[in-house]
Amino acid sequence: MRVAVTGTPGTGKTSATRLLESEEGGDHTVIHLNELIESDEDLWTERDDDRGSLVADLEAIADRLGDWDGILESHLAHYFDADRVVVLRCAPETLEERLTERGEPPAKARENAESEALDVILSEAVERFGREHVHEIDTTDAEPAAVAAEIEAVIDGDREPSAGTVDFTGYL
Repeated sequence: MRVAVTGTPGTGKTSATRLLESEEGGDHTVIHLNELIESDEDLWTERDDDRGSLVADLEAIADRLGDWDGILESHLAHYFDADRVVVLRCAPETLEERLTERGEPPAKARENAESEALDVILSEAVERFGREHVHEIDTTDAEPAAVAAEIEAVIDGDREPSAGTVDFTGYL
């Protein structure tokens, strides 16, 4: 089973999936894609100094992942083959606050909040996988353990697909 856990930066992907990792007492193998990219210069093509990020080489990453199994966690996870996709969502105001608190520049935090309000990652996931494979989870007021439990329910097949159930367009 391959489960992509994706979402705008700051929605809680890493916090929730760390709780699911076998290394942390969970039952799953988790690939933290951003950490993999940062640790291997062959997986990115350039540094975007304006955004303080790396430009990922999606083809090189796909080759490196090969026939992966488990949970793939990243805001890029939905670009790779998966059986189910979990899109974590967060109210844009809360997201902007989270990103600013962790040291992101205000302009980058605002850009991500607007992206969240516009459903950018959700739309990409639905376009690639279809609604029947996409599960949306609102993390705005949820603790990481509750989000991890929702992801576990997706993995176990105990949660129905739910793309399009969260609406943050009022932020715009």
